[in-house]
Amino acid sequence: MHVLLVEDDNELATRIHRGLTQAGFVVERAADGEDGFALGLRSQMDTIVLDLGLPGKSGLQVLKEWRARGVGTPVLILTARGTWTDKVSGLNEGADDYLTKPFHVPELVARLHALRRRGWGHSSNVLKHEDLTVNLATGEATRGDELLDLTALELRMLKYFMNRARHVISQTELVEHLYNAGDVRESNTIEVYVSRLRRKIGAERIKTLRGMGYRFG
Repeated sequence: MHVLLVEDDNELATRIHRGLTQAGFVVERAADGEDGFALGLRSQMDTIVLDLGLPGKSGLQVLKEWRARGVGTPVLILTARGTWTDKVSGLNEGADDYLTKPFHVPELVARLHALRRRGWGHSSNVLKHEDLTVNLATGEATRGDELLDLTALELRMLKYFMNRARHVISQTELVEHLYNAGDVRESNTIEVYVSRLRRKIGAERIKTLRGMGYRFG
């Protein structure tokens, strides 16, 4: 999952970034409203974590402008203010969920998974396709009774394929959802990882569509 984190408290942002990365998320960071607004316009973001108390442009203003621009990415707002009026204001401007500081990062991880599941039309914390299963909470992937030994990137790729089963997914789309903006992206990297994933889950599950990309299932 590709997550945008907009938080000006560097210590908190670092802690959240570390926790989300350990949970298998790809995280982009912004420390003020202006940069956060610009990054939020990118279509590859799956969810956004937005602090309300931002310098430059408030979180509420950023959220309002995103929604006015047609950005439908699920947004979870963070607030240290703890008043019900701030929460209501955020929800009224188009937020999908909220957390009041302080909070535990595992709760944030669970809420982000829930937001993405709803966005993709899933109600369960477990993805299933034929004999393949991925538990989003534990990060375990199985094929029948076999526990699959997947790298972090292979697991992210498999989750994305399973969430987008039967859709055509271009290489560009995969790159945008699997890598941070600053990562080195060699031209043949995606083909290499798709090939490795095929060997572990069954080559027939991921079809290559020439000039278009891939289709899972």
